[in-house]
Amino acid sequence: MASARELLTIGTREVALSNPDKLLFPAAGVTKRELAHYYVAVADGALRGAGGRPNVLVRYPNGVGQPFFYQKRAPTARPDWLEVVTLRFPSGQTAEELVPREPAALAWMANLGCLELHPHPVRAEDLDHPDELRVDLDPVPGVPWRQIQEVARVTHAVLDDMQLVGFPKTSGSRGIHILVRLSPRWTFHEVRHAALALAREVERRAPTLATSKWWKEERHGVFLDYNQNAKDRTVCSAYSVRPTEDARVSAPVTWDELDACRLEDFTVRTMPARFREVGDPHAAIDAHACSLERLLALAEAQARAGLGDAPWPVHYEKQPGEPKRVQPSRTARAMKKRSAEAQADADANAVDAAAAEPTKRRSTGRRTSKHPLLEIARAAKREDALAGLARWKARHPEVAARLADADVLVDSMRGRSSTWTRIRVNLRHVPEDARPPQEPLDPDERPD
Repeated sequence: MASARELLTIGTREVALSNPDKLLFPAAGVTKRELAHYYVAVADGALRGAGGRPNVLVRYPNGVGQPFFYQKRAPTARPDWLEVVTLRFPSGQTAEELVPREPAALAWMANLGCLELHPHPVRAEDLDHPDELRVDLDPVPGVPWRQIQEVARVTHAVLDDMQLVGFPKTSGSRGIHILVRLSPRWTFHEVRHAALALAREVERRAPTLATSKWWKEERHGVFLDYNQNAKDRTVCSAYSVRPTEDARVSAPVTWDELDACRLEDFTVRTMPARFREVGDPHAAIDAHACSLERLLALAEAQARAGLGDAPWPVHYEKQPGEPKRVQPSRTARAMKKRSAEAQADADANAVDAAAAEPTKRRSTGRRTSKHPLLEIARAAKREDALAGLARWKARHPEVAARLADADVLVDSMRGRSSTWTRIRVNLRHVPEDARPPQEPLDPDERPD
C-alpha cells in the first residue's frame, strides 16, 4: 500500500510528497518519490534550463499512459516561497506561471505529477525579449535516428557560419533540440523570423533530409519547427523527464557525444550518475550570449529572393505578410472545384462544337488535388486512434501497402485543458481511381 505522505528536506525547505510510492512509470517501476529525488539530483542542470523562467506545468497525476493536462496557471495553494510571474498571451488573457529557482521548487512540481519542465524562452525579469533561440528537429514518422543526427550536424554548420553557439540535447522523445543563448535584445517576432531563416538554410543545404514546411502533408525527413520560437510556445528543457515507458529524459550532450548516443541511453535512473561523473555539458551556455544579426541578415536575403513569412500556429492572429493559413490540400480542392465549375460552363457553351467533332477527346480541365487527405480517427488517447488506423488499413490493404511512413499524419492536438490525437492519411501515392472515400471517423471522439 502506498504511504500517504512523506516530508523531504531540501536545503532549508521542506516539501511534502503525497502518495510517494505511486507508480508514475509502471513499466519501469519509477515512483513519485524517485521522480522528486531525480530532479533534486540534477537540479543544477535542470535549473540552468528552466530556472528563473515562467513554466507551464505538464501534469500526469496518474502516471504515463493516463490522461494528462497542461496547466498554465500556478496552483493557488502553494508555499509562499514559490515565485510566480504574470504572462500575457497572444489571446489577450493573462496567467500567473510558476518560476522555479531552487531544487525544492522542482521537487514540489514533481509532487503534482509534473513530469516535464516546459519553460518559456524568457527570464522572469524580462518577458518581452527571449534569451534563447530553440531549434527543434522533429522527424516525421519512420525517419531513422541516424538521419536526425545528420540534420543536427548540418544545423551545427549553419550556426557556426552565423557565429552562433549551439548546445545540443536529445529531446527524450524522438528528436533533437539545439539551444542558442541570446542577448535579450530581440522581440519574439524577430527571434521566430531568425529561426525560420535558419530552418530554410538547413533545408537548402540538405533538401533530401530536412524541411521547413509547416503543413504536415508537405513534410519529409526532419522538420525544423521554427514556430517553437513564437510567443507562448514552450518545449521541454534540459533534464526534463519525458512520458515514455522507460522514463527517458532530455539529455544535454556534447557535439561529439551526439554522433554516438542513443535516446534510450538517458533515463531517470541513468542520468544522476552521469551528472555526477561528467557534470552538465550545457554548463557554459550562459557565457555565450549570441547576436542574431547575421541570421536576420540571412532572413532579409531570403525575403529578397522571394521567401516571405511562413504559416504561424493556427491559434495566433493572422500576421502581416503571412501567407494564406490554409492547408495546401484544401487549396487544391478549392481550385479543383472552381476549375470544375468553370469547365461545366465551358461545356454548356460548347455543345454544338462537341457534336461537330464527336471523336475529339475533350479535356475536363480539372486539376488533381496535390495532397488528397482522408481523416481516419480522433481520440483522447493516442493508442485508440492508432487502433482505428489499424482497422482502416485492414479494410483497405491494397491502399495501405502504397502508403509511405510520411503519408500517415499523426497529430497531437491541444484542447483547452488536454491533448488528443488526430490521424490522417495522404493518398498521394495511391492512384486516383483506387482511393477510398472519406468514411466516418473511427473512433470519433470530439475533444474539449
